[in-house]
Amino acid sequence: MEVNSKNQQPHMIMLPSPGMGHLIPFIELAKRLVLNHGFSVTVTIPTDTGSPSKAQKSVLDSLPSSISSIFLAPVDLSDLPADVKAETKISLMVTRSVPSLSNSFKHIASTHRVVAFVVDGFGTDTFDVANEFDVKPYVFFATTAMALALFSYIPKMDEEYSCEYRDVPEPIQIPGSIAINGIDLIDPLQDRKNESYAWVLHHAKRYKLAAGVLLNTFDEFEIDTIKALKGNESGNPPIYPIGPLIRTQENDNVSDESGCLKWLDDQPLGSVLFVSFGSGGTLSSEQLTELALGLEMSEQRFLLVARNPSDKAANATFFDPQGTMDPFDFMPEGFLERTKNLGLVVNSWAPQVKVLSHASAGGFLTHCGWNSTLESVVHGVPLIAWPLYAEQKMNALMLEDLKVALRPKADKRGMRGRDEIARAVKGLIEGEEGKNIKSRMTELQSAATNALEENGSSTKSLNELVNVWKNQTTA
Repeated sequence: MEVNSKNQQPHMIMLPSPGMGHLIPFIELAKRLVLNHGFSVTVTIPTDTGSPSKAQKSVLDSLPSSISSIFLAPVDLSDLPADVKAETKISLMVTRSVPSLSNSFKHIASTHRVVAFVVDGFGTDTFDVANEFDVKPYVFFATTAMALALFSYIPKMDEEYSCEYRDVPEPIQIPGSIAINGIDLIDPLQDRKNESYAWVLHHAKRYKLAAGVLLNTFDEFEIDTIKALKGNESGNPPIYPIGPLIRTQENDNVSDESGCLKWLDDQPLGSVLFVSFGSGGTLSSEQLTELALGLEMSEQRFLLVARNPSDKAANATFFDPQGTMDPFDFMPEGFLERTKNLGLVVNSWAPQVKVLSHASAGGFLTHCGWNSTLESVVHGVPLIAWPLYAEQKMNALMLEDLKVALRPKADKRGMRGRDEIARAVKGLIEGEEGKNIKSRMTELQSAATNALEENGSSTKSLNELVNVWKNQTTA
């Protein structure tokens, strides 16, 4: 078969790293390429189990026929210590999947005109597979331009500082972005002796080998940082802001097993605070108690997605969002009964896009994961920022800087007390500060809509890439 014919349908191979927060934006990019640009797509997924999680299966089963998925051969991670960091586990899962990916690549390339290979920010060790088949590799950096600016700067930071970044006395100035205290940088930069730091440094150095970097953000959201990245003369690949890419499949025929959507229908406009920490975020038992009591003290309506607490890690459910215990057992005694006329607590999951787009939604208490942040922006919902892990502290700082989020203060242990939580919730839902935040978020919502219009900045950016890919020939 002549697979390099320009008349043959362009095909994209994608490789998101493990975790639902990584899979979702890749799926949305794939859908846009298929529905708007005539591509077909294969999503290759690394795994250590050989089968999809319930959450993965739910997303993958809803895809159009032009998007296929392959679970790569399961890799053995039994040699890793129990306390291995997520960045190390993700990187090794991808790296050890290279032989299986190469086999899949060979099979796909024999029947399709593969025009590009798009990988996650932790997938740079798969570049060699694409190069083997004369296909250009791209990185889809599915978070902020600020985080990409940091990644571009990490190799230089590694040379300039000998101490831990958290011990640097002055804020660290990320080129083109805001200055950040070392303690607020991404998690793997908090311990330079840990293997996760070495992995992040490794990937950061390899970004220059990509043909381009796609970003799930838009010009108007991070105007200065994007301008600085585009004007970078240091040999970095071109960048393409193509966001916001957010989940859309929840808008149709979504199940409402918990009854939360029906409950929202009965609440006043803009009155409900949605509280959710994403698919991977967990609170400690003590912090969950303070959160619940703070919500009660605020006397504001709330919809709380309750997850089993973990006193070990803030991302305890990152690799497997399914809990085994009943989170209701961890609520303060009498809380559910006392708040039954004020709030609703649901077990582990809620249709987030449907909730945020509901007229009753007045605010979102969030871990500041980037998917959740973009969903809030697209639907114009103001935020209470409660970062937990990964790059979420950086996201929270950016949202505060843009004045679209309140952030309850934490004590020296990182705990947020019930009084502080109640103050923030009341301030956002009915306070003057909350009105100002809502107004600013509405402006950002309009900018996000404009970015995706026919002549919008993100549409133009993706069109530019699509033209490159469609004119790409393979050997």
